[in-house]
Amino acid sequence: MDVKFLFTEEKMSIFSVFTLLGGLAIFLFGMNVMGEGLEKRSGDRLKSILEHLTSSPIKGLLLGVGVTAIIQSSSATTVMVVGFVNSGIMKLSQSIGVIMGANIGTTVTSWLLSLSGIQGDNFFLQLVKPSSFAPILAFIGIIFAMFSKSDNTKATGSIFLGFAVLMTGMDMMSAAVKPLAENPDFANMLLLFSNPVLGILTGALLTAIIQSSSASVGILQALSVTGSITYANAVPIILGQNIGTTVTALLSSIGTNKNARRTAVVHLCFNVIGALVFLILFYTLKATIGFPFINDSINAAGIAAVHTIFNLTSTLILFPFTKWLEKLAYFIIKEDGPNGKEEKISLLDERLLATPSVAIARAKDVTDHMAVLSRDSLFLAMSLIKDFSSEKAAIIRENEEIVDKYEDKLGTYLVKLSRESLSLDDSHEISNLLHSIGDFERMSDHAVNLAEVAEEIFTKKIMFSSDGMKEIQVISRAVAEILTLTTDAFMKEDLELAKQVEPLEQLIDRLKNKMKNRHIQRVRKNECSIETGFVFSDLLTNYERVADHCSNVAVCLIEVANDSFETHEYLSNVKGSGGNDFAQRYEAYKQKYVI
Repeated sequence: MDVKFLFTEEKMSIFSVFTLLGGLAIFLFGMNVMGEGLEKRSGDRLKSILEHLTSSPIKGLLLGVGVTAIIQSSSATTVMVVGFVNSGIMKLSQSIGVIMGANIGTTVTSWLLSLSGIQGDNFFLQLVKPSSFAPILAFIGIIFAMFSKSDNTKATGSIFLGFAVLMTGMDMMSAAVKPLAENPDFANMLLLFSNPVLGILTGALLTAIIQSSSASVGILQALSVTGSITYANAVPIILGQNIGTTVTALLSSIGTNKNARRTAVVHLCFNVIGALVFLILFYTLKATIGFPFINDSINAAGIAAVHTIFNLTSTLILFPFTKWLEKLAYFIIKEDGPNGKEEKISLLDERLLATPSVAIARAKDVTDHMAVLSRDSLFLAMSLIKDFSSEKAAIIRENEEIVDKYEDKLGTYLVKLSRESLSLDDSHEISNLLHSIGDFERMSDHAVNLAEVAEEIFTKKIMFSSDGMKEIQVISRAVAEILTLTTDAFMKEDLELAKQVEPLEQLIDRLKNKMKNRHIQRVRKNECSIETGFVFSDLLTNYERVADHCSNVAVCLIEVANDSFETHEYLSNVKGSGGNDFAQRYEAYKQKYVI
């Protein structure tokens, strides 16, 4: 076949090819902008839905439909699901229904794109054409994006702008290929795609390259304006597009645990089996009862209809066999043998970065666990002062190593996450986490220090005076309370609890100074030895530092909530002027912890 027909002046010039490529670029860019805006606008709601996810296949199916309809990308949904399974948020069995729903949800995009094919002079018909309302949406969108201070309104502006840009790209592609309508060589080339195998391979390859079945279907809809594409051409290509979209999930599963890889395999198996079953049904019915429309030209709405019918049919047929799909995934990716090591669940998955609100929720879960480990290690370390145990000291050191790894992974993950397109709330949450992980890690270090102090007391048989021991018990109870207040405030994001931390930190400083002075007096009276004094000082220093880190976490929580990061200024104001609340809390703690 002579491909020079593409560039003849009377058919399609080289400049039309440039327009086609430019239209494709604008189309893909608009889809990306609209998807990001939709994710930002619905991020918190999406996170809430996922938090209440159940094991019900029907609910999983509806979740997949809803999420994909919201973010306009089945690829993004399946990549997200792979990340959820890899990070332990979701089980493999839960993911199957979501994947099936994602295939149905992605058909929404093709129906939106089909609006460009509406014909007629009726005012209302003209009004629903994208070419009529897209410019208005673009104008509203740019006003929202440039002049609004509300994060949600800015996201809405991005959705409007993205849709307008997307439709502009669609119109450019359609206009560029219109000259091919009368070209017999182009029509002959399309006849090749009536071959099911070639059509499926073409659709799969195109979608695998551009990593979006929605965009791939959009390109096919743009080509349909030539009138040369028939139902016979389109059906195999659409089936192939659904297979090609699995490439994204397969690539995203590289380096994940076995269940995450099985999730990607389920996606592939579902789409391949669905395409084969639909193909067999379609050509069996064609051979027996016949389809009079099979050689008719297909338009954008027809492509959307075929796309929807295929995905609904595949889901209806295969939904009862979700257990079999799970077993097939286990057969393809087998478990380790009896001597194999069980894979650890990745705590943080970079595949979730595409959905920042979900990634932040996961990072928050890990940081919460980090906070609990640090708090429990300190509780354990304080108990060793009176009753030392080498086994408990070993647990504290193990916890410290885990907390160190958490800090390293969280820091790297949060920095990468901060480079994504974030809402103001998400940005604040990342700032809070980044500020807090260092303090929790240092608390864990102080737990190790306290364990070492306790070991020294035990091995050297150091004995404190009765007064000294009573004072240690008082300050230990105060430190235990500030730890509990801080971790609860952080995990629950409770500002009222956070405001109770600083008065207690001030009291702990006062207790420490008072205890040091009293100890010096006891040393002068030979009631305590110099060696005891060094250990006593180390103990108090670690307690004070722990309280300081608790203060840092609480103040950061308060300041981030107030859209401010001036922690030093906040502390100066609190310590300088105080206030009724601060003074009352301080006095209450002063009465509670008396030495």
